[in-house]
Amino acid sequence: MSSQNTLTESPYIPLGPFKVRLPFIHYKFEMPDYLQGLLMCAVDLAAIPLMTEILGMPFEAALAVVMLNGLLYLLHHLLGDPVVPGWITPAVPLLMAFCAQFPMGPERVHALIAFQMMLGLLSIVLGATGMASKVIGFIPAAIKSGIIIGAGLSAVTSVFAVGGKFDTFPWTISIAIGVAFYLIFSQHFQQLKVRNLFWWNFAKLGILPIILLAVVIAPLFGEAHWPQIQWGLSKPDFATLWNEYTIFGLGLPSLSMFVTTIPTVLAVYIIVFGDVLSAKALLDDAERSRGDEKVDYDANRSHLIFGARNALMSVIGPDVAMCGPKWAAMLVVITERFKGGPKAMKSIYGGCGSFRWGTNTGLLLLPVVTLVQPILGVALALTLLIQGYVSVRLGIMEARSQRDLGIAGVIAAVLAIKGASWAFAIGIVLCLLIYGRHFFTGENDGTFAKDLDSADLDTSPLPDADTAEPPHAIPVQNH
Repeated sequence: MSSQNTLTESPYIPLGPFKVRLPFIHYKFEMPDYLQGLLMCAVDLAAIPLMTEILGMPFEAALAVVMLNGLLYLLHHLLGDPVVPGWITPAVPLLMAFCAQFPMGPERVHALIAFQMMLGLLSIVLGATGMASKVIGFIPAAIKSGIIIGAGLSAVTSVFAVGGKFDTFPWTISIAIGVAFYLIFSQHFQQLKVRNLFWWNFAKLGILPIILLAVVIAPLFGEAHWPQIQWGLSKPDFATLWNEYTIFGLGLPSLSMFVTTIPTVLAVYIIVFGDVLSAKALLDDAERSRGDEKVDYDANRSHLIFGARNALMSVIGPDVAMCGPKWAAMLVVITERFKGGPKAMKSIYGGCGSFRWGTNTGLLLLPVVTLVQPILGVALALTLLIQGYVSVRLGIMEARSQRDLGIAGVIAAVLAIKGASWAFAIGIVLCLLIYGRHFFTGENDGTFAKDLDSADLDTSPLPDADTAEPPHAIPVQNH
């Protein structure tokens, strides 16, 4: 029987463009995903060193930002967006570089507030008007490629720059990133996990084992102290956050500050739209594998939700990690289990929702917070280096010709050194000089990638491990 004849959508309450789904009423609570989320909240906590470093924010106030962002993560599955939301990770170095242009204190906080509010409003407008799926087509491929590659370069250089995280944790980062790249990107491990069910399940833990490894390695090399485990509930400082780091205590940024953010907002939005495309590819692949549940992913609805998250956080808790449309690693984990059929996961909304309920629970538990607190800088470095690898690869594949890639290389270097404003300006000038009246279309010589305008997301292969099939029929060797 054709899967098209058996697809049904899980129950929901219609609410304009949204489809409201409540736990226990519209979807089954998935305990495996909840328990994994309980532990993986450690990755959410890695946003804390970003805010303490860039804004000088106290740990407890930064924890308050993480918890507010965690609550807003729930909006996606509750309003019908079947994803595991997360940061806009590739864009974090861009935003850090933008904020660093302003002196530490209220002016830098105002820069972050203005940026996140502008990004949120842009996303809401594009989602509300239905333009979300069209706007990216107006940006030349060479500029898109350069921005994405530049984001990857910025991620890597931010770790290895003088005074960066590598200087603080050289041995821990070296060992941890080596293990991480083997587990995530190596061909050998991809083959190993397909042959053996134990390694397949181990791979589903994402970077959690690597973070736990760092908890042990850092003290052994004298790069951090052993965790001082505390019991009870965590204590976020909302009062300090709202009095010293929001518009309630500092007032609104100036109009000129909002104007200053525009180039960086446009650069970050290019990255956001790439996340939207890859989320659609993952979910379409999951739907084809199941054939019994319709997975309704709508780019415009997604824009409305993550746009609202950014706009709201700019008011109640400006966040350097920002509010993105997906957490790539965990969305892969959830969709792979969903592919196992109704017995593995009844609904995609149950998996995504249960996971994010789990991370919110973990953020409340002081033992989890204190366990990873000494190595949050390592967790951040791992996230940036992994994202740097992926961004460079994807950015190169955005180029359609050798000329595109040459332009992209210049844009990327300028972006990493001088910021998004200079990068956009240089990119526009180069495209005009090289392509002239073909500024928007450029050329496609087939060297690097097929024409992305005609690419079919329903049939495009997913990168690296995302294409691997679980070892359903392969016997597990005895250990």
